Amino acid sequence: MAYNFRHCNLNQMYLLPPDMRDWLPGNHFVWFIMEIVSSLDLSAFFRRYNPEGDGRPAYHPSMMTSLYFYSYCTGERSSRKIERLCMESVPFRIISGDQQPDHTTISRFRKKFAPELSALFLQVVNLCYESGLCNFKTVSVDGTKIQASASMAANRNESGLKKEIKKYFKEADEADAREDELYGPGRRGDELPPELSTRENRLRKIKEVQERLRTEKEEKVRSQEEKLNMRKAQEESTGKKKRGRKPRSVEAVEKEASENLKGNLTDPDSRIMKTCKGYIQGFNAQAAASEDQIILSAEITQECNDKNQLIPMLEKTKENLDAVDSDIEIGTLLADAGYFSKKNLESIKPEDPDLLVAVSKEWKTRSAQAQGDGNEIPEPLTPVSAMEYKLLTPKGKELYKKRSITIEPVFGHIKEVLRFGRFMRRGLEACRCEWKMVCTAHNLLKLWRYGIDKVHEKIRKSRAIVPAEKGETLALAV
Repeated sequence: MAYNFRHCNLNQMYLLPPDMRDWLPGNHFVWFIMEIVSSLDLSAFFRRYNPEGDGRPAYHPSMMTSLYFYSYCTGERSSRKIERLCMESVPFRIISGDQQPDHTTISRFRKKFAPELSALFLQVVNLCYESGLCNFKTVSVDGTKIQASASMAANRNESGLKKEIKKYFKEADEADAREDELYGPGRRGDELPPELSTRENRLRKIKEVQERLRTEKEEKVRSQEEKLNMRKAQEESTGKKKRGRKPRSVEAVEKEASENLKGNLTDPDSRIMKTCKGYIQGFNAQAAASEDQIILSAEITQECNDKNQLIPMLEKTKENLDAVDSDIEIGTLLADAGYFSKKNLESIKPEDPDLLVAVSKEWKTRSAQAQGDGNEIPEPLTPVSAMEYKLLTPKGKELYKKRSITIEPVFGHIKEVLRFGRFMRRGLEACRCEWKMVCTAHNLLKLWRYGIDKVHEKIRKSRAIVPAEKGETLALAV
């Protein structure tokens, strides 16, 4: 009796060249990504290339953009891993046209075209809107802390920076002494050693951080001086001393700032952020999402809390939606207690959407909503008491419940599913572009799961006009 196995002949030759369109089913996610990219306006990319066509041929921007979109959607951001997948993974081989761009090319494209890649975020939001996915009855805004590509151990205060500078000069003197012994006094011998060049770059970075800490300390001291002068003027005008704790002296504030203000030598733009699990070196990533979890605006900030981000995020969201469709109106903007301040409540304009922001911590808000019925209008009616009253009304309770089930799952999806818990690039602007890229990937996945049929219909009816040289790349997505 013989075994019954499927025949597998690794030496079998093809009679005809293989067709990459047969490698994956027609409903695979990779075809969707290529179809989406073919409908986007990539003219900003083409403007960065030489129109004369001189020099070595470059990889097509639509192919590289598709490669990045698919990589971010599948949780792969390492250029070396993407290079390996372009050789081993069928979807990556299809996107790259069976070419294998090396990791240096992939990394340089991301760095060179970071502003253009992040600008595609708005075009994808527009696609989501035209596919019927954006529900603007409520828009929720929130922030999450993302680790920077830097260690907390690289933080230094003023005294630490002075020690680093002394260490640099000591190393430089030792290097000079070794060279004098080797080549003789007054003789150079060769080009600057790489380790000394690295130290010079480090010294430049140290001085930049030192200057920033000096500026921040002077600002704190100046702010405290203004408070003391204002308090003194009020006491002189009334003839009475103000009640309450006496403010600290300027000297005490200056000393505290020197000890507590720190700068990171690896990524000077990053800050120490407090999270529920402790402290991290990172950035505060902000996002505003529609009721069906489409991210409408994405920004990052160096500020640890969200209090000063409510109005900027509202304005950015309105700006993005106005670019999509000037007739769009947001119903209610939802935010947790991290965004609450009296100044924010007073900054809302009459033409702005209705605001519903918690005035206390989440558990206190839920406890108050469970006990209160919103029947008694508080007296006197201040902006703060009015917001408390709105949260206790039946409509306020119903609307505020949507906040946690709208924006928090978005961050969970980005951090857990897309594996985005740490920035790969350094610097505020570079990290902002990377954050918008991962938010674009989130929106693309939403579009794929819930609006694929409408997307196909839209692309078929109004395919974007693209340069003629795109033809060979777009043929893969037909």
